[in-house]
Amino acid sequence: MPLFEVAIIQKPTKKETDEGTGTEKLLFGPKPVVARDGQSAAIAAVTGTDAPQGLDMSRAEVLVRPFA
Repeated sequence: MPLFEVAIIQKPTKKETDEGTGTEKLLFGPKPVVARDGQSAAIAAVTGTDAPQGLDMSRAEVLVRPFA
């Protein structure tokens, strides 16, 4: 199976963006994940044992890239 690097970034809320106080935060990774494809790697990062607790998926951006 291929190796992927996965990271999860938390986006600021609309209110924080409008006020200019919001910044993106790195919540997870980049960490190596062995998976069948990129989508499986993203799911493994979000639902795995190392996944951030209380993750708000409406504000999260999951970034996946093949490790090569």
